[in-house]
Amino acid sequence: MTQIYHCEYAWLGGETAERDVRVEVADGVIRAVTAGAAVDPAATRLDGLAMPGLANTHSHVFHRAIRGHAQSGVANFWRWRDLMYQVASRLNPDSLYRLAHATYVEMVLSGITSVGEFFYLHHGPNGARYADANEMGRAVVRAANDAGIRITLLDTVYLQAGVNGEPLAGAQLRFTDGTWNAWASRVEELADEPMFRVGAAIHSVRAVPQEAMAPIAAYARGRGMPLHVHVSEQPAENEACFERYGLTPVGLLAAERVLGPATTAVHATHLTDDDIDLLGASQASISMCCTTERDLGDGVGPAARLYAAGSPLCVGSDAHMMIDLWEEGRAMELDERLVSGTRGHLTARQIAAAISVDGVAAIGWPTEGIAVGAPADMVTVTLESVRTAGARSGDVLAHVLFSATASDVDSVIVGGRRVVDGGRHHSADKPGATLDSVIGELLR
Repeated sequence: MTQIYHCEYAWLGGETAERDVRVEVADGVIRAVTAGAAVDPAATRLDGLAMPGLANTHSHVFHRAIRGHAQSGVANFWRWRDLMYQVASRLNPDSLYRLAHATYVEMVLSGITSVGEFFYLHHGPNGARYADANEMGRAVVRAANDAGIRITLLDTVYLQAGVNGEPLAGAQLRFTDGTWNAWASRVEELADEPMFRVGAAIHSVRAVPQEAMAPIAAYARGRGMPLHVHVSEQPAENEACFERYGLTPVGLLAAERVLGPATTAVHATHLTDDDIDLLGASQASISMCCTTERDLGDGVGPAARLYAAGSPLCVGSDAHMMIDLWEEGRAMELDERLVSGTRGHLTARQIAAAISVDGVAAIGWPTEGIAVGAPADMVTVTLESVRTAGARSGDVLAHVLFSATASDVDSVIVGGRRVVDGGRHHSADKPGATLDSVIGELLR
């Protein structure tokens, strides 16, 4: 069955949005795209701006439980970390499913059609194995499928508590398989599905010893998996790494052949000039998580310099201080303005690509956008909210990227299926109530 959509405006990859775009879809794939088309009475009209589905390239879904709970009293990193470990210690497959499902619904409502879940909550309390060693990961995948979002499970290697091999303790015991080989054996039990991809992650240079990095990277490359790694989020990480190895985290990853086009460096906040050159030359993607970095006081990463060096940019909501990729995208430009005192570091087109097609590529899905042969993943933003009103009088793309929020998303289509219509999710009426209930269980 062929579906026909008529988009008032659509971004097709250029510097601006196109007007009156006809999109034909069959079997979940875009079969034809025509700009400047006459309105077909049989077409489903999509008012506003249509964009390729957004990609959240860095999510820790269980962190959603602590949004807002580390902002009072001594609102420092360690209070946030203690709460995160509290939640990690209490989750089970059922509560993780409920928390993840409601969080992924929140993502879909904001226009996200694919998510990279950087996942390390593998085992039971004190590291006890479930009968199915992937039960926690499967709970997350099932939650994503039920929410209508594509997921790449970035199954994470986590082996030690610090660069000097400090032993894991407490909630951290749930994160580890003991060795990278044991991790690989467990991951072998997972297989790609239409809405699910298996990926890999090295948690960080703190949590994975040097001798395991190259084998993990080779394993991921051999299986065509995207490989993600936390990199230089805080100065203390850089200092510890240099003291242990005589290299920056980027330098260490480069030496161990971890970097490459299928690699994504998450955060990449505190970099040397050489680090930027190494990342750019390798064509590794950079996942900027501006609202989390802002909340934790991590700093502002050199997004524009990384892009100029050759690294594609993408974004993530990370700890989910908010789930709004429109804000994450423009924050790369706006935060840079605060640091530099100048404007114009990234164009609207570059920001649009970062929150959509380049992010999709970073988590291992097809990247064509609204184009023939691409999966029919699209999001529309209303141009008639109090934030977006006036867009039709100028550059629609730029106006939306610098003014819209998650609340302005009207329709979301995933694989040709309308998952959100009129700002309402097709199967989840009250995700907020679910979140309130499960978070109450975890934090009381």
